[in-house]
Amino acid sequence: MDPQTTPPPNPADVPSITPPQYVGISPELPEEQPEPPKHEGIGSMLSTIGILIAAPIVAILLTAFVFQSYEVDGPSMETTLDNHDKLLVLKLPRTFAKITHQNYIPDRGEIIIFSTTAIQEGGDGGAKQLIKRVMGLPGDRVVVKDGFLTVYNNEHPEGFQPDKEGSWGSVITTTTGNVDVTVGKDEVFVCGDNRTNSLDSRVLGAIPAKDIVGKLVFRIYPLHNAQVF
Repeated sequence: MDPQTTPPPNPADVPSITPPQYVGISPELPEEQPEPPKHEGIGSMLSTIGILIAAPIVAILLTAFVFQSYEVDGPSMETTLDNHDKLLVLKLPRTFAKITHQNYIPDRGEIIIFSTTAIQEGGDGGAKQLIKRVMGLPGDRVVVKDGFLTVYNNEHPEGFQPDKEGSWGSVITTTTGNVDVTVGKDEVFVCGDNRTNSLDSRVLGAIPAKDIVGKLVFRIYPLHNAQVF
């Protein structure tokens, strides 16, 4: 008996296999950026130059009209302020007063910077800036006698002593001198806190409001004594 033979498969009946398709991947390259127009580079340069020019102008304006730093020179405001203390003085109230064509009158007890030509140093005839405390306001009668400073006005016809009522009074020992003066319109009477060693309105007279530079707002240095006024 002949062995059975299996006929070869018909090629048409064999399923065809398609080889896998591989997709090529290329790294994504950044798009080439167009060069900025030349006028943009010039504009950037002009902006930088403008900032460099404007910065010192702004600093000058701030110093002239808003605030300025000072250093104490001398003992006239001890023990409230010591020699070489660095201070920040606000000029803005005076600036607003000038804009509105008025005179800046600080409050009693405030510490102010003012200019005076009554003190000549080196014969140059220039103004000197001093720092003192406001004790008398326009219309006040200020009397210094027997070691005390007394103010008479409409609110206190019998007189009162600012040093006893103000927070600074603890630093005042005695107020030397013999003064009896009425503070004029647009003037203030000032004294140093170190009354025995201060050149102030007891000698210089009342200070015109137009000579006031600004008021003390902050002691910057020394850091351990930093203080708001």
